[in-house]
Amino acid sequence: MLNPVWLKTFVTLIETGHFTKTAEKLFMTQPGVSQHIAKLEQASKHLLIKRDKKSFVITEQGQLVYDYAKNLAAAESSLLERLSFDAPDKGVCAIACSGAVALLLYPKLLDLQQQYNQLIIKLTAAPYQQILTHIQQGVIDQGIVTNIPSKHLFDVTELAKEELCLVIPKNTALGVNIKDILIKLGLIAHPDAGHYLSLYCAQSEEPSLQQLNFADIPEAGFINQISQILHPIAKGIGFTVLPKSALDSYGELHKIKIVKPQKPVIETLYLVKKKNRSLPARFTVVNSVIEYTWQ
Repeated sequence: MLNPVWLKTFVTLIETGHFTKTAEKLFMTQPGVSQHIAKLEQASKHLLIKRDKKSFVITEQGQLVYDYAKNLAAAESSLLERLSFDAPDKGVCAIACSGAVALLLYPKLLDLQQQYNQLIIKLTAAPYQQILTHIQQGVIDQGIVTNIPSKHLFDVTELAKEELCLVIPKNTALGVNIKDILIKLGLIAHPDAGHYLSLYCAQSEEPSLQQLNFADIPEAGFINQISQILHPIAKGIGFTVLPKSALDSYGELHKIKIVKPQKPVIETLYLVKKKNRSLPARFTVVNSVIEYTWQ
């Protein structure tokens, strides 16, 4: 690699056209300038200038080195500018969360992106462990999860508390034993169904649900599109468990029934990022929208 100090001396010499002026501009001695040029010629293995008494002309090889040095300086300047650039309304924000959270959050983020058209939102619906893995790998910047991950690896902020709802078809008659009703209906499964159902059974204080063996529940269907999960239930097929926010965005609530537990089932959402990572300024704007979504 050519010495950047020698290159700077060479560029200054070409642009001033004089050894003395170069020495004055760089606070060097004239012999020092000559020494830099000689070392650069030795390193590049070519004559870069042709001397004629007190003047000189640049050679073809010298012109190539001059162009290279100028491009190198411009690239460095551009890099430093990019490193110091941190606008709150520009750049990519890569976020991951569950499908239910995405259903509620994405319209709000789209409104923000419409306001700031140089802000690029990349929202991925993914399971818990994948979110954490991708944060560690730098694939995404931050995620929203429902369990507190290791605080040795992640910075964790409590974001919100959300109610989980057990949803059954509108015309289902509720008896004493909700367990038997669910087994008869069958589960409309989705990527987060197992997590939601186990949490619901543990927290709802319904004795029959606390005795429920998940292996006894048949699947009445599976869908990984969160916006479609309630459609079969609205048609009388199966049951499922979803956050209340996913129900609030459903347009046919009159066709489904929400079972009221003895005790509300609450799930805590956490905003997580890689430990000690400083996110760009644009995340201040994005996170304000995320936090406002659950207020």
